[in-house]
Amino acid sequence: MSSPISIAVIGGGPAGLMAAAVLATAGHAVTVFDAKPSIGRKFLLAGKGGLNLTHSEPFEPFVGRFGERAAQIEPLLRSFDGEALRAWAAGLGVETFVGTSGRVFPKDLKAAPLLRAWLHRLRAAGVKFAMRHRWTGWTADTGLAALRFETPDGERLVTPHATLLALGGASWPQLGSDGAWAGWLSARGVDIAPLRAANCGFDVGPTAAHPQGPGWSERFASEFAGQPVKPVALGTAGFASRPGEFVITATGLEGSLVYAASRHLREQIDRTGSATLHLDLLPQLTAERVFAEVKHPRGSRSLSSHLKSRLHLSPLKLGLLHELLTREQMHDPAALAAALKCLALDLHAARPVAEAISTAGGVRFEAMDEGLMLTALPGIFCAGEMLDWEAPTGGYLLTASFASGRAAALGLLRWVGRRHTLLQ
Repeated sequence: MSSPISIAVIGGGPAGLMAAAVLATAGHAVTVFDAKPSIGRKFLLAGKGGLNLTHSEPFEPFVGRFGERAAQIEPLLRSFDGEALRAWAAGLGVETFVGTSGRVFPKDLKAAPLLRAWLHRLRAAGVKFAMRHRWTGWTADTGLAALRFETPDGERLVTPHATLLALGGASWPQLGSDGAWAGWLSARGVDIAPLRAANCGFDVGPTAAHPQGPGWSERFASEFAGQPVKPVALGTAGFASRPGEFVITATGLEGSLVYAASRHLREQIDRTGSATLHLDLLPQLTAERVFAEVKHPRGSRSLSSHLKSRLHLSPLKLGLLHELLTREQMHDPAALAAALKCLALDLHAARPVAEAISTAGGVRFEAMDEGLMLTALPGIFCAGEMLDWEAPTGGYLLTASFASGRAAALGLLRWVGRRHTLLQ
C-alpha cells in the first residue's frame, strides 16, 4: 500500500503484542491501548512461576490438548507452533530449555527480560502505547463508530481504520481482563459462549466428617489447607487416572492435577450438580499389596500408627481418609484398602472465574471468518484468550495466544489489502 493505515490493538498481553509486531512490520501505524499503567501484567505474573512459554511434545498431541476446538486451533499452530515460539524468543536474546516434564522455559526462568526486549523492539518498529486507556465499547450501537476509552483525563474517542481486540478472558480481573467486552460484542450481534472458569480449583461437597457441607470440616481445613497431596493419582469421568499432585485449599482443592481435569469436572457439575474424583493415594503400590498391608495384624497399635508403619501414609492422607470415610469403613480392611486405591471425593462447584488461571468460552469461531475477523463487524478482529477455546496449563495457553495474535494480524493485513484493491 502507498501509505500506512491506523490500527488500534486493544489489550497489551501476548496476543495483542504479537499482533502489533506483525502489523508494525508491515508498515502500519499501530497503537496498543491497555487499561493498566504498564504492559503485560498477567504475562509477568505467569513469569513468577518460571514462565512456561510452550511445550515440547509433538504437534499432533499438542493440538489435541485443545479438545473440541482442536480443529480451529490447528491452523493457527501450523503457522506458529512451539518451535516457532522458541525461535522467536531466541531472536529477542532469550534462550529456552526443555524441563523434565517437557515444558519449555527461558533459561533464566524470568518473564521480565523477555518482555523488556520485546517492548524495545516494538517501540523501535514504531508501535505506540496508550496506557490507562480502558475500552468501553463504541459511540454507537450500529455502523461505523469511534472506539470509546476511559482515561485519567476523561473519555477519549479513537477512529482507526481497523481494530484488533486482544482483551483476554475474565480471570485475574485485577490484572486487566474482566470480560466486560462480552456484553458490548453481544449487543452488536457477535455470538459469545459464556465465560467460565478453566484451569481452576473446586470446592468439595459434603463429606463424612462434614455432612452438612459443602467444604471440609473445620478441623481438616485448619490443619491441612495449603499442603500438597503427593504422590497421588487422580481420575474422573472422561479423564483417565494420571499421577501427579494437587493442593488442599480451605474449601476444596486446586493444583496441576485438578487443573488438568477441570474441564471434565466443570461439565459434570453443569450436568448433574456435582462431580466425583477418584484418588489413588498409593499409586506406587498395587491393590493387592495395599490390602495385604492393611489386613496385617496390628496388635496394640492404633490404626493410624499401623498405616504409617506399613504403608508410610502421611498425616495428610490419613486426614483425607478420616474426612471421607465413615468409622465403619475405616475399620473394615477390605473397604479401607479399596479406598486407599480409589477414594471417592465429591466436588460441589468450581471456584469463581476471577480466581481461575484461564477462561473457557468467549468469541465463538463460528462468529469469525478464517482471518479471525468478526463477520458481524467487518474490520474488527479478535485474538487470544477472548476466543472460545481452552487448554490445560503447560505452555499450551501461551502458545495459542501468541499464534492467534499473529493469525489475526495476518487476517487484518489481508482484509486491508483487499479493501485497498477494491478502492483503486
